Amino acid sequence: MAKVTAGVATSHIPAMGAAIDLGKTGEDYWKPVFEGYEFSKKWIKDSKPDVVFLVYNDHATAFDLKTIPTFAIGCADEFQPADEGWGPRPVPVVKGHPELASHIAQSVIQDDFDLTIANEMEVDHGLSVPMSLMFGQPEEWPCKVIPFAVNVVVFPPPSGNRCYQLGKAIRRAIDTFDEDLNVQIWGTGGMSHQLQGPRAGLINSEFDAKFLDSFVSNPDELAKLPHLEYMRNAGSEAIELVMWLVMRGAMDDDVEQVHRFYHVPASNTAVGHLILENRT
Repeated sequence: MAKVTAGVATSHIPAMGAAIDLGKTGEDYWKPVFEGYEFSKKWIKDSKPDVVFLVYNDHATAFDLKTIPTFAIGCADEFQPADEGWGPRPVPVVKGHPELASHIAQSVIQDDFDLTIANEMEVDHGLSVPMSLMFGQPEEWPCKVIPFAVNVVVFPPPSGNRCYQLGKAIRRAIDTFDEDLNVQIWGTGGMSHQLQGPRAGLINSEFDAKFLDSFVSNPDELAKLPHLEYMRNAGSEAIELVMWLVMRGAMDDDVEQVHRFYHVPASNTAVGHLILENRT
């Protein structure tokens, strides 16, 4: 049977992708950011996932204001890198796992969560930057990927608890897939940041630290945090952190924190990163 072995959480800041693509990771500004992922690159070579279920948000590339799904699962054989205005990032095409994705869709929808099924979808920096941070710049990605897009761009986004419970439903689906697969769940986005208005550039490291602590040790309570608290304390774009809760819901209650990294700033954002492993 398929098995969820680990969860990865990381920011997906577009400027980090640009720094990788332009060979700037060793510059003084960027070096301490990317040093936080050196352990992660070594760890993932040992953990060797067959499939990454990657939770991210689309940035008006695959979905525009005409159609905004709350949750969309990619069930295609492959997903092309999106052109976000500067041309597509020079990264490999994402190879999907349509059999597992379709199984998850069937199971989760029957578990009373409504999903949009995407049989054709381009993927933007929300997905490609985490892949680059973890795998570097290979000729092709070393595993299959199931993209899972969550609307955290246009009101109303799903609640943290909705995302957390959805993660549990995804875990139930993966546990019943009849193929021996090592599956990792990734939650991306965040941490505290705001990109517009009088509070543009807001970073709240105290909020971020408490979020990271609770995410590992007390996710049930963290999932109850309302949207307004994210926005008030950590900026309007901090609502992306509810996507991490999809990952946490798919993990065991008892997890081991393998790696934790936090850095300010990268562009105008706080960078957060966790690797969790199920103990069993």
